[in-house]
Amino acid sequence: MGGEIIIVALIFGAIFGVFYLYFSTRNKERLALIEKGADASIFFSGKNRRSAPFWKVLILNLSLILISIGIAVFMASMLVIMGVDEEVAYPGTIFLMAGIGLFVGFNLTKKLEKEE
Repeated sequence: MGGEIIIVALIFGAIFGVFYLYFSTRNKERLALIEKGADASIFFSGKNRRSAPFWKVLILNLSLILISIGIAVFMASMLVIMGVDEEVAYPGTIFLMAGIGLFVGFNLTKKLEKEE
């Protein structure tokens, strides 16, 4: 019973530690830049950059991964018919095609951001 509480406490502690380090380090960097006389506009330079809307990227990647998983299931069924073990064919082709779909989505997202 006590082991579960320790694991949950460790998980929440790790999450708190990551956020604490991120925000405290960011604050220290900004204070150091301000002390050196840097312009405050450098903190907001990332927001001015034009990028593709989040919903377009999400729909593009989601559709590509679903299409690739559908193709993978079809390919795996063909492999099973040819004599490959079912335990090998399905996970292998699903992971392979999902990876290819995400890679294609990444490249298409780069092209989408260049257009906008």
